[in-house]
Order: sequence, then structure tokens, then C-alpha cells
Amino acid sequence: MNIALIAHDRKKDSLVNFVTAYRHIFAKANLFTTGTTGLRIQEATGLGVHRFQSGPLGGDQQIGAKIADNQMDLVIFFRDPLMAQPHEPDIIALLRLCDVHQIPVATNMGTAEILVRALERGDFGWRETKQS
Repeated sequence: MNIALIAHDRKKDSLVNFVTAYRHIFAKANLFTTGTTGLRIQEATGLGVHRFQSGPLGGDQQIGAKIADNQMDLVIFFRDPLMAQPHEPDIIALLRLCDVHQIPVATNMGTAEILVRALERGDFGWRETKQS
């Protein structure tokens, strides 16, 4: 299971806390992150992550390429809806790719918790079938 973890600056603490709380689930997956977010997750949890560039430097697009190549199963992107982002077009493109390729995406903690608990139950079997 390949999971992308992304967070805007004011949401990084929330994502780190979320991954820490569900460490036992994330430990079974391949984790892909944007730059600083990945470093913070590694330091807090000890989990191995593949770190791409930071979002504004192309990290969102690198994760988008994985989605387009059917190499991503789940995206958790804690967005900050109250702060304008200089790379907003990249963010919209990433979310569009999730929709085009039927990749579950959570942009807030409530949805992320539902998806992670579904992952824990084994409800992502359809992704394994799609990759075959």
C-alpha cells in the first residue's frame, strides 16, 4: 500500500500527531511525503518515508506523477483552507488526478481517520485488484 502524506505549514503538527496515533497502520505501508512534512514524520515516529521536494518546489507534482502512473493508493493531504498557497495550481492538479484515477484522498483529519480505519479493516482490496 502506497500512501502520500502532505500538509501545509499550519497543518504539519496535526498530520504528525495523526501519523503518530496510527503509527501501527502506517508502519505497514510505503509512505511518500513532501519535504519538510516527511522529515517531521520521520523524527516523530521513526517510520521510513520517501521524501520528495517540498510542495512549492515540485513535491506535489512528483506525488501527482505517482498517481498518474497508478503507483499511489491513498493520499492524505491536510490542507489549510484559510491560507492562500503560492502553488495552488499544483494542489488543484493533484486533487484532480486523485479524482481522475479513483484515488481516495482526505483533506482533513475527519476523512483521514475514516480512510485509515478502512485501510486497517482491509477495505482497500479493490486497489490491489486495480494494480494487477
